Amino acid sequence: MKKLALLLLLVLTLSHVSGCAGVLEKYNSPVDPEDTATVMYTVPSGATTTSIGKALAEIELIQNANAFKAKAKQMEVDGQMKAGDYMLSKSMSTEEIITKLVNGDIYVEIETFTIPEGYEVRQIVDKLEAGGFIDREKFLDVLQNTEFDYAFLEGVDRSYLLEGYLFPDTYTLKAGATEVQIVDRMLERFDEIFTDEYYERAKELDMTVDQVITLASVIEREARVEEEFPIVSSVFHNRIDIGMMLQSCATVQFILKERKDVLSFDDIAIDSPYNTYINAGLTPSPIASPGELAIHSALYPADTNYLYFVTKETNDGSHYFNETLEGHNRDAARSH
Repeated sequence: MKKLALLLLLVLTLSHVSGCAGVLEKYNSPVDPEDTATVMYTVPSGATTTSIGKALAEIELIQNANAFKAKAKQMEVDGQMKAGDYMLSKSMSTEEIITKLVNGDIYVEIETFTIPEGYEVRQIVDKLEAGGFIDREKFLDVLQNTEFDYAFLEGVDRSYLLEGYLFPDTYTLKAGATEVQIVDRMLERFDEIFTDEYYERAKELDMTVDQVITLASVIEREARVEEEFPIVSSVFHNRIDIGMMLQSCATVQFILKERKDVLSFDDIAIDSPYNTYINAGLTPSPIASPGELAIHSALYPADTNYLYFVTKETNDGSHYFNETLEGHNRDAARSH
């Protein structure tokens, strides 16, 4: 009789526990399945499952603190929730919230900025400073003096402030990224674009990486229509091959720090190593940040005999290309 009574008591006890668990489980559904608005909740360092549950219940992200604790034990993660900031919503179940906290899926504030193709370093600095991303002097110091371990920078004169190597793209970085981290991410992106194939192709052309990027920067600033990039490249390659001056307006605009539509005779007579109207060959450094198309075109020019090009009168950025000065003059006459 005594054994029967004990057995009956055990059954009743288990039934009570099971019933409590079932009651608590109903509190683990979302507070409001329709409310997806996120709010930030910070798990303090050293917080316990109990304290976290109470805090979440107080701000109405969960229905019941005891159910929260019971669920954590059922999931065998009691005491494993990580400190940090989390974005949570009332549409999340208790299990979803616990999983997020245990995985340490913390909220990281991010910032985004875009550098257009053809931007010069001065423009990049202006844009980043205006957006509050950098301290100008710190950034310029990083460009000139901080060492970065990338093969393409071998032999690059750092006094040119990495002109041409801050790859133009849209970047998403953790808020508060340092000047070093910003520059490094842009160089890392360049490294992703400039593949082993490109290094080999540069060797085939008997060009250094710096020469390729310098030429690509001129192409970037001269070409406007996608299909014309390799053709513009061919003009400059052809001129270099015969020792003819590039006569690129973009190089003079780099000197002027102004994108003038029409250059004067005084402009093209400026005494500067960047003036390709009075100096043969490439400029001492890139004149802007070339995009991938310009870089590829510098390495793989179209097969042409063109030596000249002039903007068409159509104002769509396209050009007339010609092999002779006589033909070029005719093109220039009809384009105006």
